[in-house]
Amino acid sequence: MSPVEKGYKHVNGIQLYYEIYGEGEPLVLIHGGGSSILYDFTEVITRLNGKFKLIGIDLQNHGRSEHRDIPETFEQDADDVAALLTALNINKASFWGFSNGGNTVLQIGYRHPEIVEKLVAASAFYKKEGMMDGFFEGMMEATFESMPEPLKINFLQINPDFSKLENLFDKDCKRMQTFEDWDDKVLTSIPSPILFISADKDVMKPEHTVAMWRLVKDAQLIILPGTHGAYMMPDFDGSIDENLINFTVQEVEKFLNS
Repeated sequence: MSPVEKGYKHVNGIQLYYEIYGEGEPLVLIHGGGSSILYDFTEVITRLNGKFKLIGIDLQNHGRSEHRDIPETFEQDADDVAALLTALNINKASFWGFSNGGNTVLQIGYRHPEIVEKLVAASAFYKKEGMMDGFFEGMMEATFESMPEPLKINFLQINPDFSKLENLFDKDCKRMQTFEDWDDKVLTSIPSPILFISADKDVMKPEHTVAMWRLVKDAQLIILPGTHGAYMMPDFDGSIDENLINFTVQEVEKFLNS
């Protein structure tokens, strides 16, 4: 699995890294916190390569992209993605974001509706109360040692600078620690079709995903068995549910082509 194009674009003051796979209608893939393009989306790219023009982006402070000495926000990430697509001469695309990337694609839909065909918001949230009990309390006490080891290994394999890994951890933590609930209008004003996905043992409560779905006219909803992201990638222990991932990707493909 090799990209047909990869490189950097100077976007809003930093170099953002991207990879493109396949050809067809553009589908932008946005990874979660602490992650990178291929860590979250290898299984998806393998299954959709040749069916879409898949554009993976390493967000600020993540993967191969440059770091900023300012706080991370979902709004800034959304603006970065929109600017990168402009640099790639892509006027309109669909977007699949996972976890924090799911929040980012919702902000893209809200802030840049003119570039959006459809959105897939996987394991996203928009209010603190929607996360599992104790999540934000845990974030307030998070230490570098609590960062999942697979994410540390993944970062250092593609960006072997330990100080940048620490910076990534600090920025991701502070984003959660300072998160403020979004107004409902962030969701209700998005004009494009949205597919919400989460798992029954996710870090957000299933009823929160349902609440988001209810806010968006004609949105679609899938609640799958499993843990955070196991419906689209290997779990942290390396186990993988091929049938579940096949189902997820087939449903997303059906949604995008409908």
